[in-house]
Amino acid sequence: MNEIKEVKEKADKGELIQYIVIKIDDEQYGINIKFIDNIVRMQQITRVPKVDAFLKGVINIRGEIVPVMSVRMKMGLSEDVITGASRIIILKTEAGDLVGIIVDQVNQVLTLNEKDIEKVRYDDKKGQSKVSFVSGVGHYDGGLVSILDLDAVVSEKESKEKASNAS
Repeated sequence: MNEIKEVKEKADKGELIQYIVIKIDDEQYGINIKFIDNIVRMQQITRVPKVDAFLKGVINIRGEIVPVMSVRMKMGLSEDVITGASRIIILKTEAGDLVGIIVDQVNQVLTLNEKDIEKVRYDDKKGQSKVSFVSGVGHYDGGLVSILDLDAVVSEKESKEKASNAS
């Protein structure tokens, strides 16, 4: 009983953070649970013309139109392969907007202590900071999970910069 009380106290102090562990390609990523509004099974996505390829379209969730994007394609990976395990995670941004991301699989809920998360910073050869989709790496039970930087994942600015750098 004391263990439960201790975990609750640490969570109240902000020392413990819960993540949903998802699979994209062959990698595991963590999404802070505070940004997750809902997890839904794959459903019909209505295409929207003249948008970036990673923007797959929109879905209707409880009467609200929600844009859906492919994290795989945004990260420069191959097209999504939809299976029975594929899900759409509905994220609530800090601005209060909803956006759906397609993931290959939802694995588990993981509770990490803040001290078990190492921040990640990427620098290019010129010493300038680069945008990354990973904000940190969490250590748990001998394993590692990359923590997704949701601002970078859902940011339109980053995708436009990436597209202009590719041309």
